Amino acid sequence: MDYNFDKLIDRRKTGSLKFDGAVSRGKPADILPLWVADMDFPAPDCVLDALQRCVSHGIFGYTEPDGSYFEALAAWFTGRFGYEFDSAWVTLTPGVVYALCAAISAYTQSGDAVLIQEPVYYPFRESILANERRLIVNELHLKEDAYVVDFADFEQQIAENSVKLFILCNPHNPVGRVWRADELREMVRICVKYDVLILCDEIHCDFVFPGHTHLCLPALLPEDQAKMILLTAPSKTFNLAGLQISNVFISDPTLRRAFRREVSKNGYSQANRLGIAACQAAYSGGADWLEALLSYLKDNMILIDRFLKEHLPAVRLIPPQGTYLAWLDCQKLGLSSDELDHKLVHEAGLWLSRGDTFGPSGAGFTRINAACPRPVLETCMKRFVSALG
Repeated sequence: MDYNFDKLIDRRKTGSLKFDGAVSRGKPADILPLWVADMDFPAPDCVLDALQRCVSHGIFGYTEPDGSYFEALAAWFTGRFGYEFDSAWVTLTPGVVYALCAAISAYTQSGDAVLIQEPVYYPFRESILANERRLIVNELHLKEDAYVVDFADFEQQIAENSVKLFILCNPHNPVGRVWRADELREMVRICVKYDVLILCDEIHCDFVFPGHTHLCLPALLPEDQAKMILLTAPSKTFNLAGLQISNVFISDPTLRRAFRREVSKNGYSQANRLGIAACQAAYSGGADWLEALLSYLKDNMILIDRFLKEHLPAVRLIPPQGTYLAWLDCQKLGLSSDELDHKLVHEAGLWLSRGDTFGPSGAGFTRINAACPRPVLETCMKRFVSALG
């Protein structure tokens, strides 16, 4: 099928966080937003059709997923990533960040240490601190065109701080790494050595570019999966964030009971009916749409890279291995984070994600959400190079 990802859809006055949240967050009302990680593409037709059937039915009562829901999950995660699981392992939550906070609360105590790898998705840091846990950072290092793990520091931070929980981001937001098998094995080896539980945020698992392969952690190391909590959602892949549905896989029954107690303690039980329907439909019928989308996103990344090399070589795109998020190294411009943000907002008219929101090591970088129609991205890059060139 042909999919028109170039189509411009006006998202303003829909309550969109990306488009309608500018003024309340101190930005000009007419700013071009490419910050928050949702896409400017409609969900695939299979999802829209499923939602229309639900709306036509007209009743939105308490809903539980049935066997066909778990069959759709299995078809996707077993078929694409080789992850074999029992449906009893799955707990539905309204989102990965909710699940992350529930897991932190369920598996650690106030004052316990939780490890992350910055620069990383900022709700990791916020969730740890909001739950009154100690934030421990294993800083990723940029080596030429890719970030790498300092494994000596990784182990030292765990040992010296008695880390209880490690949050792994794979594919990694914002730096775009898709971790290799040897890297994942070494992180798991160290965690097992020190009895550290691993939260695997794999929400971007479906966005991997040619030459790279996403390895689902419990599928890669099934012998150690009792120490892993797998966090997934269709929200990034199929642009369903507003429907608030995610799937958490926990093989160990003791850990699963603890997690579900925490979810229940927070007053959550049945998932959103529309979210359940959309998730099932997406995993059942959205594969062709996704393949077309991946090709489109690859060309969007090429556009960003070409623009910078031709018009602003002082800024470079860190070659993305996964996600639809472009991580730009602006350090050679010699601007502080505030100066860079001011130029982008007030001279370029662009609302991007500041690099330092992902941790101090993100200073001097900015993140562009490339999941938008190409004409919008072209406008963004023209403004970007004009303001910073």
